[in-house]
Amino acid sequence: MKKQVVEAIIAILVALLVAAAVAWAGSQGGVSMAGMPLFAVAAVVAFVIQWLVFVPSYRLQTEHWYDLTGSLTYLSIVIGTLLLVGRFDLRSLVIVALVTIWAARLGSFLYRRVQKAGSDSRFDEIKPSFAGFLMAWTLQGLWVFLTLAAALAAMTASSIPAFGVLGLIGVLVWLIGFLIEAVADAQKQAFRRNPANAGRFIHSGLWAWSRHPNYFGEIMLWTGIALIALPALSGWQLVTLISPLFVYVLIVYISGIPMLESRADERWGDDPVYLDYKARTPVLFPRPPQA
Repeated sequence: MKKQVVEAIIAILVALLVAAAVAWAGSQGGVSMAGMPLFAVAAVVAFVIQWLVFVPSYRLQTEHWYDLTGSLTYLSIVIGTLLLVGRFDLRSLVIVALVTIWAARLGSFLYRRVQKAGSDSRFDEIKPSFAGFLMAWTLQGLWVFLTLAAALAAMTASSIPAFGVLGLIGVLVWLIGFLIEAVADAQKQAFRRNPANAGRFIHSGLWAWSRHPNYFGEIMLWTGIALIALPALSGWQLVTLISPLFVYVLIVYISGIPMLESRADERWGDDPVYLDYKARTPVLFPRPPQA
């Protein structure tokens, strides 16, 4: 068996074990239906949706539905959980509204981008491999579930504490993060649409403050969701506060920044302007441009 196949299988098993552990923790003290904790049901649904779409995607050798499926999974889980719990308290309604706004914007943005580009280079090497491609879809299921974990734990918690000041702070943090992400994406899209910028890198607007401002916004908005959820969590449910930390680790160390930085170094590593930009601009946390 090839090394890559073994690594993919191990990654799938680890993803499922991590999800199972968090599903158990988040289910403690949560509501159930027909003897099944709704939090754990949400975890199962996150993976099943990915695997169902993986089948035609592998047969057709396409990644065009990958990001869109991820966004639709977010929407399906939060809306489905709200309806199954049948409890329309302020915290749950706010969480569903914020996740829906984020998922609808980012999902449509990423889907249009891959349709326009024709492909996503992240999948070039793994797409022909059944195990490798399945790993990518399985990891997306883990991504959806873990990023939503704090929100789902709060929505399925037995207690309903007041929304409170911490909830308002969480909404503000989410709003700032969402605006940073949306504006950064819009600026980069406008930059790329200009033919004069062909082959160049963006270093204006928010991109003069950070080399990855959209990722900073992503981490910030999920931190806001965790703050909104926190008052409703207790005991083992507090494990679900891993949500924003997971987003940070995924972006900073695994699938986000390392891939983009490596690609940028390959394209512009000999460009003095790029090297100067890289030296003066923080990789993630924004700061005013240095003279």
